[in-house]
Amino acid sequence: MAAEGHETAAPTAGEYIIHHLNHAQSGKQQGIVDFSVVNLDSIFFSVLLGLVGSFLLWRAAKSATSGVPGRFQAAVEILVEIVADQAKGIVHNANSRKLVAPLALTVFVWIFLMNAMDLFPVDLFPWIWQNITGDHHAYLRVVPTADLSMTMGLSLGVLVTCLIYNVKMKGAGGWAHELVAAPFGDKVYLYPINLAMQLIEFVAKTVSHGMRLFGNMYAGELIFMLIALMGGAWSLSATGIGLAIGHIIAGSVWAIFHILIITLQAFVFMMLTLVYIGQAHDAH
Repeated sequence: MAAEGHETAAPTAGEYIIHHLNHAQSGKQQGIVDFSVVNLDSIFFSVLLGLVGSFLLWRAAKSATSGVPGRFQAAVEILVEIVADQAKGIVHNANSRKLVAPLALTVFVWIFLMNAMDLFPVDLFPWIWQNITGDHHAYLRVVPTADLSMTMGLSLGVLVTCLIYNVKMKGAGGWAHELVAAPFGDKVYLYPINLAMQLIEFVAKTVSHGMRLFGNMYAGELIFMLIALMGGAWSLSATGIGLAIGHIIAGSVWAIFHILIITLQAFVFMMLTLVYIGQAHDAH
């Protein structure tokens, strides 16, 4: 009977994954889309990591010296130079780059830090949170960029920035004319088609911008859960040493490879941000 009780208490692989894919929310979600519910864990970790990233950049700027830089200062200077070069090659307006380049740097550092939360053990933070709350079924997800609402919020922020620069660089009238005159030409009978194509382009860019980051990070998080299940299967059965060895090897290999993924995804999001803002400066 004790063995049966133990088996009942232990979650299945599906239950384990479903539990880890649930957010700590402000209320019970009533549908696939429910704007009345806030994912509190995503908000908390994104704000926290935003503050951490801002502090690191502020610390690097404050401790910068004209002499031989330390490792931290050298790393930040290299990163700043890379972002500045990319911004210069895409956004050709020098005045705009004074804001766009720091924005791109902030986007890269912030998203990199959020992505890097995926490198922590899957059960670490949920276990800490469950012990704090006293609820062993409490939900917590720590990778904000594996939350579609977060990545779409970021892409919407980029869209708003692009709209602002469209109006700033071309004027409200000039941009309005561009919306109906491009891409097929300034013909009155083509205005509805041009406007529809422009709206489709804005929607497609925004959705793909957010979905790309979300899809990669969600998949990475899911793979870490599957690898964690290998170790869990071995510890529960106390047999099959191959599972334990596979858990360690697979976890190490995927973590090393994932370092490249989290960096690449932050870089891609930053580059697309620069490209979209750069397009807002170009007249059609």
